[in-house]
Amino acid sequence: MFTCDLERMDDKIKTFSKFGDTGHGGITRFSLSPEALEARAEFTKRCKILGMDVVTDDMANIYATLPGEAGQPAIMAGSHLDSVRQGGNYDGVLGVLTALEAVETIAKEKIPHKHPFTVIVWTNEEGARFEPAMMSSGVITGKFDKAKMLVSKDLDGITFAQALEASGYKGAEKNRLSADRQMALVELHIEQGPVLENEGFDIGVVEGVCGMVNYEFTFIGQADHAGTTPMKLRKDALFAAVKTIAYLHEELDKLDGKLVYTTGKISAHPNIHTIIPDEVRFTIDARHQDPEVIKQVVSIIHSIPKVVEKCETSYAEAWSRKTVSFYPPYVDFVEQASLELGYSAKRMYSGPGHDAQFVTDILPTTMIFIPSVHGHSHCEKEFSTLESCFKGANVVLGTLLKIDAAN
Repeated sequence: MFTCDLERMDDKIKTFSKFGDTGHGGITRFSLSPEALEARAEFTKRCKILGMDVVTDDMANIYATLPGEAGQPAIMAGSHLDSVRQGGNYDGVLGVLTALEAVETIAKEKIPHKHPFTVIVWTNEEGARFEPAMMSSGVITGKFDKAKMLVSKDLDGITFAQALEASGYKGAEKNRLSADRQMALVELHIEQGPVLENEGFDIGVVEGVCGMVNYEFTFIGQADHAGTTPMKLRKDALFAAVKTIAYLHEELDKLDGKLVYTTGKISAHPNIHTIIPDEVRFTIDARHQDPEVIKQVVSIIHSIPKVVEKCETSYAEAWSRKTVSFYPPYVDFVEQASLELGYSAKRMYSGPGHDAQFVTDILPTTMIFIPSVHGHSHCEKEFSTLESCFKGANVVLGTLLKIDAAN
């Protein structure tokens, strides 16, 4: 089998880690920021040196294509270059760099192929500057309304439309991904969790993205003086919320062991140490690949009484997503490529969302995970070894060539 170049892979990772370097081992590279534009310029330069054709669409997504036979649809690979605040050097960007390394290997080794290969860079995947996350892939695939996305503002009041116009990367709508011009997408990503490392696997063969629900709970009590109100007469909204959180944990822990859930956001009013809280809100985020388990989660949520510790309780679904399954033949190609290279591989589902989950509605899609050291992600401790990155690039290469040969 063909393999990529370890030194080139190392150079790519080190070079792109400079764009938005925080000085503490990570990056802050918000979408369409000066730092992101530097990364885009470096990416575009490298692609043009390889003889790739580079175009952008109306959402500033970049499509860099190595030619194939005339009239053939392109096989795509890639991810995103933007990051969260004080994020790491691997989330998203590694999917772009491994795709670029795979295509560079095809170009420099003159590997025969029928289809063009396109490396894609998605705009504003993280949603850290402009909400929501996966904005541009969502617009391209019809999940989000473009007009609403254009008026999304960052903390400085700049709209996405303004940043788009100023970036120099706004292209034509006719350049958008389509089933006529593209035929498949392969996206590599760091796992962002500890499973692969803990279980000793080289590669995660991603079968799909877990479904999830996110609920917000509200508790209404009575604000009174902390020093004079007897305990038995209190309507403490925070205590009611705490009891409900404990109940949810106890009940959800009885479900399937693969279920993950998080209380990640909580607010208390008036949030003063001498006043009994009269209004408390919290969220719960639950994820699992099996829709039936998600239904059980919702059933448990609906079992919460309307009054807890004398406080009125209510809840509402904030948002949800269904489980997404990737294209089985190409998922098999990822596994086959891994095993042929001598790498251990584990089939798994992704908990986090990715652009690939939107694209799968339009094109046959698959994903590849590589281990994250200690499972860290979305922080400056995020790290994957060069060896893991190299193995991931080789699996991307092998998968692209398998898709090419099969069509």
